[in-house]
Amino acid sequence: MRLKGNEPKYKRESGILLHLSSLPDRYGIGSLGGEAYKFIDFLKSSRQSCWQLLPLCPVGKGNSPYSSVSAFAGELLFIDLELLVSDGLLNPADIPEPDFPQNVSYRAVREFKLPLIKKAAENFDPRSRDFKRFCKENDFWLDDFALFSAIKEVKRKKSFLGLDDGLKYRLPAAVQQFRNRHAEKILFYKITQYFFFSQYMRLKSYANENGIKLIGDIPFYVQLESADVWSNPDNFRLGRDMTPVLVAGVPPDIFSADGQLWGNPIYDWDYQKNDGYGWWKRRLMHNSTMYDIIRIDHFRAFADYYTIPYGAETARSGTWEKGAGLGFWNAVKESVRAEIIAEDLGGDTPEVKKLVSDTGFPDMKVLQFAFSSDLSNQFLPKNYGRNCVCYTGTHDNDTTRGWYEKATDRERLMFSRLVPADKSGSAVLSLIAYAMKSKARTVIIPMQDYLELDSSARLNTPGVPSGNWEWRLSPADLDGNLEKTVRRLSSGRNRD
Repeated sequence: MRLKGNEPKYKRESGILLHLSSLPDRYGIGSLGGEAYKFIDFLKSSRQSCWQLLPLCPVGKGNSPYSSVSAFAGELLFIDLELLVSDGLLNPADIPEPDFPQNVSYRAVREFKLPLIKKAAENFDPRSRDFKRFCKENDFWLDDFALFSAIKEVKRKKSFLGLDDGLKYRLPAAVQQFRNRHAEKILFYKITQYFFFSQYMRLKSYANENGIKLIGDIPFYVQLESADVWSNPDNFRLGRDMTPVLVAGVPPDIFSADGQLWGNPIYDWDYQKNDGYGWWKRRLMHNSTMYDIIRIDHFRAFADYYTIPYGAETARSGTWEKGAGLGFWNAVKESVRAEIIAEDLGGDTPEVKKLVSDTGFPDMKVLQFAFSSDLSNQFLPKNYGRNCVCYTGTHDNDTTRGWYEKATDRERLMFSRLVPADKSGSAVLSLIAYAMKSKARTVIIPMQDYLELDSSARLNTPGVPSGNWEWRLSPADLDGNLEKTVRRLSSGRNRD
């Protein structure tokens, strides 16, 4: 991490946004196996520098990677079965012939993969030196996560708030008794995390060896129902019964008369500051080992954040509070060995702008937002500085084709006047070319846009509770024609 005043000169780069779940895979969901390696080969051959992923932590409500039981753990569904076979932990005959739909059916994938992963864990020797080293290096989160997961499995409680006081408040005698009775279940969760991270780090090494940087994503908030809150309650503004005092959200605006009530517990920044931001340092260090670049989601909350009384039915009654600010980033900078991207969308305030400027982190520009006003629009490339990352859209946006098909007459007029037509005649490819010619130091394009897909390929629609995070590539999509298109459109970037 480099704060302002110590910035190197960056070359102009580009990459592709594609969540791991969206890779084509025989077993119903993208994984850390062969198709991920093929995608890295595709990035290299199309002369890209970056692969942007979404959070790889366990998915939560609505199968969202932004609603997880852990800020540190990995999603078991991403474990590759064929790598478990090559590691001698499964027999090929153990794996039934798969039959999955094109898009991800999380229920079907869980029913298929989890029994096989459990069988591999039973075949694994926990006396392995690599496993012992993994447990030691990750003991700052792994033991609590495995214990929390085992408790949830055994007690079958929707929330840890419903546990008996001994386990709810982590009283030593109750916790030790549970450990003694359920040691094998706790060990299972550690072994399966070892599977995930050993496969992931092999993939990361391959990416880096081939000149590809991995961009990860850290959600600002964590879920109440998480190992993080249960094991670190002092880091959050909780009552004596461990229910939140305040929860996160955003205020009413032109899109929502009631605002958005997210429900995440609010950090106790006074406690964390006195603790030297220890939990955040561990979180950032952990992600720095996983990724070369980290996108901080909802970065604006380091400047100011919206809090809502717990139990409120809407976000109307909330208030703004001052965030941890530049002092936080100065305090944690030695723990961050990755570059940072500040996701400042929706933070068009002087306080947020000043914090982004003071840190020196690149901010985000989204071209789908550029044509709704006038020539002063901050998302138009003519108004960029160099220290930014430009996207046609993000995982929360419609595909660019879907957006263009729904654009207003005003937006289309602005588009036609400002965006030079690509030789293909495609509005989508024209916008990609427009992004590539911008001053932005990095341009990231969602894979759906290179494929010119319509709204049916949208990955996530905020506020819609189902049908998200399901889109997947077809195995035939990554062909030579697509490689040539990507290379042509980004030809002015990724040069040494």
